Amino acid sequence: MVRQVAYLVRVITIAERTTLLDLDYLGNPGHIATCLLESGEGLALVDSGPTTTLDRLEQGIASFGATLEDVRVLLVTHIHLDHSGAAGVLAKRLPRLKVYVHAQGAKHLVSPEKLLRSATMIYGDEMDRLWGEVLPVPEDQLRVLTGGERLDLGERSVRVAYTPGHARHHVAYFDEGSGIAFTGDVLGEQPFGSTIAIPVTPPPDIDVEEMIASADRIMEWRPERLFVTHFGPVANPTAYASEHAERLLDWSNRVRDSLSQPGTDEARAAAVADQIMPEISAVLPPESASYIPRETLLGNWVGLARYWRKKADA
Repeated sequence: MVRQVAYLVRVITIAERTTLLDLDYLGNPGHIATCLLESGEGLALVDSGPTTTLDRLEQGIASFGATLEDVRVLLVTHIHLDHSGAAGVLAKRLPRLKVYVHAQGAKHLVSPEKLLRSATMIYGDEMDRLWGEVLPVPEDQLRVLTGGERLDLGERSVRVAYTPGHARHHVAYFDEGSGIAFTGDVLGEQPFGSTIAIPVTPPPDIDVEEMIASADRIMEWRPERLFVTHFGPVANPTAYASEHAERLLDWSNRVRDSLSQPGTDEARAAAVADQIMPEISAVLPPESASYIPRETLLGNWVGLARYWRKKADA
């Protein structure tokens, strides 16, 4: 079921009392999804998106008769700004909001200065346009996770797994009632309109072995579906996870091999991107190809190159 409201926000019921909201990032549908879990104790939100999408979030919630004030829980998969940039703004507006995050990410939500400095090195003057305001989350609103917990959200039971590899503070959630595992970025992305698994490997925390082990940990739940933030439900978790691992290993090996080639890192990254781009375009539907810009592949090269260089130093 799809309902449309102002800003063309897509609101899609994907399971009983489980709703996908397309946050229409920067006016572009199909890039960042969040999910609302309804319970007798209010709404739980899986990842908030950045503050630049907060109006879209509010419109989506309003489309089925609720308000932002009905959100009682925010489940953060990891603290990258496209996933939790709005957490502090939401905590300020919603004093009863409980924000769940892994222990290694909690300090960066309480004091986001280091996170913002790192992001500014990448995005520069574009920070405000891309992400909007980033505020600290008060400590008394945080609920710190380590993995292995079972959260009781009203009558819903949600399990937590520690899933590093994309980020050292990454967790995944499993809603036992719907059978949906919420995987953040550790199982990559599924470009809108496709069923293709694309690894997401930006610096600084990429670890290929950990990423594959985390995928195995998620699959131990035997989920009926996955929910990836970029973008939406995955109908066949086993096939998708297998494809993700295969492509991750392939791209990782190409990056490793490129490090022995002459030239600059920029040239090495460009050469690998030039190999991969036509391969991805060949398997994606034409309307989905634009969801994997070349800049994403260049960033993936940097994360994997850092991974291989750390292994060599070790």
